[in-house]
Amino acid sequence: MDRKLLLIILDGVPYRNFRRLFGNLEGWVASGEARVWKHRSVLPSTSASCYASIHTGVTPQEHGCTGNANVFRLKQDDVFAQVRKAGGTTGAVAHSFWSQFFNRSPFDVVRDIEYDEPESTTINHGRFHTMTGYGLINQMTPSDVDLFGTLTNLCTRFALNYGMLHTCTLDSMGHRFFHDCQEMDHACFVMDEMLAPFIPRWRAMGYEVIVTADHGQDERGHHGGRDPLQQETALYYFGAGQGPAAGEVIDQLQLAPTILSRLGAPAAETMRATPFLR
Repeated sequence: MDRKLLLIILDGVPYRNFRRLFGNLEGWVASGEARVWKHRSVLPSTSASCYASIHTGVTPQEHGCTGNANVFRLKQDDVFAQVRKAGGTTGAVAHSFWSQFFNRSPFDVVRDIEYDEPESTTINHGRFHTMTGYGLINQMTPSDVDLFGTLTNLCTRFALNYGMLHTCTLDSMGHRFFHDCQEMDHACFVMDEMLAPFIPRWRAMGYEVIVTADHGQDERGHHGGRDPLQQETALYYFGAGQGPAAGEVIDQLQLAPTILSRLGAPAAETMRATPFLR
């Protein structure tokens, strides 16, 4: 496999805050270096359910993860496994739920916090965190610069074909402050500023880049339902692929087959949605 792609998931960002507050991402859209679409999550628009659907391409009603208290090793084929079958190398920097879904469960904080397993059939290089002790006044999220740097380190050391990064910072901030406030304006601004230097670096390394969220958040810091603020987010794409017209909405189930299509890997039979890039 000679193609490369990175998926960056900024947990819990509603569409309007992406478009209003991420000046660097919007600047690349304005210059033509990126494209942006609205991205609608599965239901429930709950974090773990969305994580599972993003990488399996099936609904929560099919994969069975109904929420954050119901995390287990998924049975369906996933993006990591399909990339491995095609001869690619995979990596993930993310919350421990991702390791449980796509590597092994239960998560062992010593064994699974950091691993390099070249023969793994799913994630070859994992760097995970648990957020143990998380609450409204105790976010327990790593610095996003550290996460972006860790992913870049894995790309450099192991020549990843597919790398995925997930950060809960903005979701945690949103639950604490809600999304229509000065604190969230600043948090989104800082995230955009932290992410921005890495995108040209990744592009120079030959990666296509997708930046999106798993779901949105409403005025009371809630998500899980079908309110547009809870379910709709943005998706930014940096690459040469041709996508849908501006104004079209991307269904979350399209991400898995799209990523695999861009990498030249076969989609699993269970991934029935149509890729949005060609």
